[in-house]
Amino acid sequence: MILDKQIIWQRETAISLYNMAEDCIARQRDEIEAVSAIYGDEWCVIDETSRIFCICIVDQTPDPNWTANLQIHLPEDYPLRSPPVFQINAPWLRGMERQNLEDRLSDIYCENLGEDLIYLWVEAIRELLQNKAGDSLRDGCEEDGSKGTIQSTEVDDADDEFDLAVLEGEVISSLQDMAIKSGEEYECPEIFHGDTLTDRRSTFQPHLAPVFFKQQVRLVLDKLMENKKIANATHNMVAYRIVQNDKGAPRVFQGCDDDGETHAGSRMLHLLQIVNAENVVVVVSRWYGGILLGPDRFKHISNCTRSILEQHGYLAHREEKKGPRSGKKGK
Repeated sequence: MILDKQIIWQRETAISLYNMAEDCIARQRDEIEAVSAIYGDEWCVIDETSRIFCICIVDQTPDPNWTANLQIHLPEDYPLRSPPVFQINAPWLRGMERQNLEDRLSDIYCENLGEDLIYLWVEAIRELLQNKAGDSLRDGCEEDGSKGTIQSTEVDDADDEFDLAVLEGEVISSLQDMAIKSGEEYECPEIFHGDTLTDRRSTFQPHLAPVFFKQQVRLVLDKLMENKKIANATHNMVAYRIVQNDKGAPRVFQGCDDDGETHAGSRMLHLLQIVNAENVVVVVSRWYGGILLGPDRFKHISNCTRSILEQHGYLAHREEKKGPRSGKKGK
């Protein structure tokens, strides 16, 4: 008799949990649809299967200067039992100010148990940005709050033993000196996108384009940033190598940008040098998932770089490499 009651209780519990899970998934679907309609292009799907999303939040001044990226992972039992797992990425948000904002989001969860939270959280962050914009105007200051690189909170760089001395030749570590001068015409080459790789809610994706002039690197980056999902990545790490013949002598132009992920761009460039990849730029986007990956993140970045190089023939012999032979626009 007792055994029968236990079986009945277990069955009823399983049915109840199943119904709750179905209810949560349905509510999540409705909430995502509503949030997407409200925020439009600001809202990005990072990994639909894993229910990871991202939104870029800005202040509501005519010339927005304060920005924060909110990345959200929805657990299976949200919203009935658990809150979303969130990560706020903003270079200006540190110390007590970050703690106060995270406490505010926790308070909103406690005040709205079992309710949809994404809209409430986004507007709470926007209110903070609006207050900061107002403070800047009142103080007459020009605060650089958003235009820089978005940083993740992954600061475990003690494991980073990469030696910059292994890089061969002159390396440009800034991508600023790539402006197209008046009268010059370059075409943006076709950009190829590799498969995504996800580890502990961090997602990586490589992009590749054939380039023959430094200015084309800038065109490629500008084109990639037109994609809201890529623009909202926590890091967009870059490496390129261009080989030009100058009176029979090869000249190598190469550079990289870590975009806040220490030595990541340098590692990518080192890989391009090792495999002797020429006339190519590789960008690896990373959307930080809130869990520290340690040195594994560099492994993923290198694997993404190598895989897209191999996929498009840049690990083959020089004559077999793909891509157009000129980056200049035809007359």
